[in-house]
Amino acid sequence: MPSPFPGMDPYLEGYLWPDVHSALAHKIRQQLAPQIQPHYVARIEISVVEDESFSADIGVMYPDVEVIRTRYPATPDDAPRGAGPVITAAPMTLALPEVRLTHVDIRDVAQNQWVTSIEIISPVNKREPHLSRYRQKRHRVRQADVHLLEIDLLRRGTRVWTYDGMPSHIPYLVVLTRSGAQQMEIWPIRLEDQLPVLPVPLRPPHEDVALDLQAAITALYDEAYYHLSIDYHQGPPPPECSERERQWMRELLQGL
Repeated sequence: MPSPFPGMDPYLEGYLWPDVHSALAHKIRQQLAPQIQPHYVARIEISVVEDESFSADIGVMYPDVEVIRTRYPATPDDAPRGAGPVITAAPMTLALPEVRLTHVDIRDVAQNQWVTSIEIISPVNKREPHLSRYRQKRHRVRQADVHLLEIDLLRRGTRVWTYDGMPSHIPYLVVLTRSGAQQMEIWPIRLEDQLPVLPVPLRPPHEDVALDLQAAITALYDEAYYHLSIDYHQGPPPPECSERERQWMRELLQGL
């Protein structure tokens, strides 16, 4: 069964997101590789970080975070008095979830130079301390004379862009910053919108190639049978939608 949503499905933004994120990176490479060869290659890059501020997402992104209780060996009752501080039981601790951050890099074949970075924004990128780290990374990419295409398909969290005039109260956003450009190309996306076909820039004399974001999301939804993991009779993961969006979703999902 295909997703009932014409564009991004907000029900994919919860605990399914890590799987969606990884699958989307592979779909992007699958689309681009035939278009950019033989002069360029698309490579998937993976980094692993600890989510240091994950507590707000327990039950949303992390439904099964394990609470680990660690205790020191019990102190004997007959320990000599005055022998020093008595070691007491350790407090309850939480294991920090590890998050795999996946993005797609385009490199030229001749010199293996970094040409374009395609970032799929993760929840960990949209809250501190990783929000500041991601913004620093954006600056480094721009300084490296690399095109940067950023795809934010998450309503939750703080937008990674800090510029005046950025669309607000828009569920999803795609931003393209071309190498050396003093302006950005922005695609604001509502729940009822189809996802756009995006230009992916290369180096002169080669023209942009096309990334069909909707085709990528549709294909990965179908291939993963996500509908078997989603209860559309319940509301989508946080944050809460506007009244207009809720009414639109009620009409869309009735009869499922």
